[in-house]
Amino acid sequence: MGEFVRLEVADGVGTIRLDRPPMNALNVQVQEEIRAAAAEATTRDDVRAVVVYGGEKVFAAGADIKEMADMSYQDMVNRSGALQSSFTTVARIPKPVVAAVTGFALGGGCELALCADIRIAADNAKLGQPEILLGIIPGAGGTQRLSRLIGPSKAKDLIFTGRFVAAEEALRIGLVDKVVPAAEVYSAATSWASRFSQGPAYAYRGAKESIDRGLEVDLATGLELERQQFAGLFATEDRSIGMTSFIENGPGQAAFKGR
Repeated sequence: MGEFVRLEVADGVGTIRLDRPPMNALNVQVQEEIRAAAAEATTRDDVRAVVVYGGEKVFAAGADIKEMADMSYQDMVNRSGALQSSFTTVARIPKPVVAAVTGFALGGGCELALCADIRIAADNAKLGQPEILLGIIPGAGGTQRLSRLIGPSKAKDLIFTGRFVAAEEALRIGLVDKVVPAAEVYSAATSWASRFSQGPAYAYRGAKESIDRGLEVDLATGLELERQQFAGLFATEDRSIGMTSFIENGPGQAAFKGR
């Protein structure tokens, strides 16, 4: 367990909890603790789905600018790869992942939310990529994940202007998937994640990897990735359980074992 980031597990759902008051600024230590928590969530069999959460008041207001202000070009050349890869560790968790977004999710905070499979936001949330106001661009996946999620034109608007997006606009443009009252964000996220706590773990993994990796390649290669994942699931116990249950009891009755 890190000083500012911890993995809390209950009933098959792991919560990656950011806790660096007052704004969950993402300094180097927090970045590396996020990497460690995501790696732990990946390997633990008792974690079947993941919530990324910054607390009731703020998700993460961005990078630690005081730390970055003193970094040279050489410093950032050496650090930028680790910055990106720490967030990519979250994106590569082979389980369903939801970001529970309260308050500000700006800069690196928005980029962290983009690493989740879906985003549930508070009705008072503000999201954005304001790096341009500092004379830089997003460096932890914002230019790539944001444009893939909402399209290049909308992503350029947000990145060029650095403006903050309120929850309803974020929902309208596809930046978040659901908006709920602020007091209900975490419960809504855990409710979504709990749906997968007793499901076919390797099928979720295969679906996620097929979609995510398929978006990185041409259609023919993506179809081949899907074919391999599809065939591979016929080696799992859950596939046998699911098909037998369907034949005997109809759909949606299988008691999967996660193997």
